[in-house]
Amino acid sequence: MNKRSFLKATTALTMGSLTPAIGYNAISETNSITSLRNMTQKAKPITGAERKARILKAQSLMKTHNIDALLLEAGSALIYFTGVKWRRSERFTGAIIPRVGDIAFVTPYFEEPSVRESMAFEAEVRTWHEHEDPFKIVVDILKDRDIKRGKLAIEETVRHFIVDGIARMTTTTELVSGKDITRGCRMFKSTNELALMQLANDITLEAYRYVYKNIHLNMSPQEIGSMMSEATQLLGGAVQFSGVLLNEASAYPHGTKQPQQVKEGGMILMDCGCSVHDYESDISRSWVFGEPTKKQRQVWNTVKQGQELALETAQVGVPAGKIDDVVRAFYTKLGYGPDYQTPGLSHRLGHGIGIDGHEPINFVRGESTKLAPGMCFSNEPGIYLFGEFGVRLEDCLYMTETGPKLFTDFSASIDQPFG
Repeated sequence: MNKRSFLKATTALTMGSLTPAIGYNAISETNSITSLRNMTQKAKPITGAERKARILKAQSLMKTHNIDALLLEAGSALIYFTGVKWRRSERFTGAIIPRVGDIAFVTPYFEEPSVRESMAFEAEVRTWHEHEDPFKIVVDILKDRDIKRGKLAIEETVRHFIVDGIARMTTTTELVSGKDITRGCRMFKSTNELALMQLANDITLEAYRYVYKNIHLNMSPQEIGSMMSEATQLLGGAVQFSGVLLNEASAYPHGTKQPQQVKEGGMILMDCGCSVHDYESDISRSWVFGEPTKKQRQVWNTVKQGQELALETAQVGVPAGKIDDVVRAFYTKLGYGPDYQTPGLSHRLGHGIGIDGHEPINFVRGESTKLAPGMCFSNEPGIYLFGEFGVRLEDCLYMTETGPKLFTDFSASIDQPFG
């Protein structure tokens, strides 16, 4: 599920000054916005040395897979390996990592000073003018690295016009998928990456606690989302999404355009996340404003059981698809589904997460990749009853040598969603 399409109240806001510690998990003492304090002072961004180590790992994987170079364009992969944060446009900015030799960047001439500002380390930058073809520069870099033929791996989100442009410039270089290289690096988080993700999760949960105590009758999703975004920013997170679904809208995972307001006995489903130094959180909570009905309570408890079952199943060496299979089978025995039908769990059980809110791989049927230490996932079962309400509970986990660990504790109950 693409959360950025999911009823945002606000988009990313500028981070404030930095502040207190990884692992902070205290409940705000008051309902006042002034009680919120920036939590990111001790956060440590990824260093240039760690990014260079990532490049070395990518080069090692290239040797294993008989690939001569890897092409990146502006986006999360470029951030991951180089620190360069750049928008995608019709003008190509990217980098080439050769199997042997130094990385090289390509960007328009007038963008070079700005690109260099965000580079985590010094490297060659080749520029092109508006009347020139940037893809000729890509091929020239390959030739200068003694790659006149062979395999150029394309990072899996690179756009078609870039691939096509390079293909027009060379008949001796084979263009292949780069996912074995990039996934082989990005799927396995370091201690530093996990610490940043932990802090992002702590911030989101603390913002939730503040919002929970300040929701009142007749509020709109936009008002609640704005409150969540403001709290997240004050706590030091860069807001990624603050999604709010009320009442019947909670039955539709990506919402509805119909007007919504908080009402007595209505379901509140929130799906929110932030980032700290590029690394993201993703947490969903569902509860009722007022006293839950017997049916709301039963559905909530069933979703909670599914979330616990997913955590129990997610062990090292288990195929990722099995986590979805086990939970879906449990729900089916209770009369939900079958499969992805409603009333029931209509979406995958979870997704990878890191710099991107959604990264490979997923907890979804048919995914055979085995779980291994360093992998991070959302665990987000839901049950949706079209025309009535829906419940989704989402917390993220990371794999260790001994099994899964949660970034945040599961929601305690429909009556005490934040403990």
